[in-house]
Amino acid sequence: MAIKLGMEAALKYKVGGQGGAGAWTALGNTRDVTLNLEAGEADVTTRANNGWRATVATLKEASVEFEMVWDTGDAGFTAIKNAFFNNDPIGLQILDAAAGQGLQADFSITNFSRSEALEEAITVSVTARVTYSTTAPSWIGS
Repeated sequence: MAIKLGMEAALKYKVGGQGGAGAWTALGNTRDVTLNLEAGEADVTTRANNGWRATVATLKEASVEFEMVWDTGDAGFTAIKNAFFNNDPIGLQILDAAAGQGLQADFSITNFSRSEALEEAITVSVTARVTYSTTAPSWIGS
């Protein structure tokens, strides 16, 4: 059995989206990353189903949620912040290891909420959702 620990996973970004200039860069200032993958449903029940409802998956959707320490000197933090405030797409790879497998897509940052707990570092909660792009989302790696 090959298990993976969350600390071994990788979240990478590319300013300008998947087709942007430069290489994918590790977004190291993150914790508790959650990749949400869902599909819509269509009811395809017929009389031949013998009283059972039948469903097929339709359009897929993805979002990623994570938390970052508020660090204005961190390039990754600045890239996420700028993507939010400028409504710019940002490419993200959500991988199970640095060179692992996972989703690659262009995302729109839809939530950038700051938390200021008295005895903790200031953090920001981020939500990114797949956005319009000329490059479709894909599952990369093996």
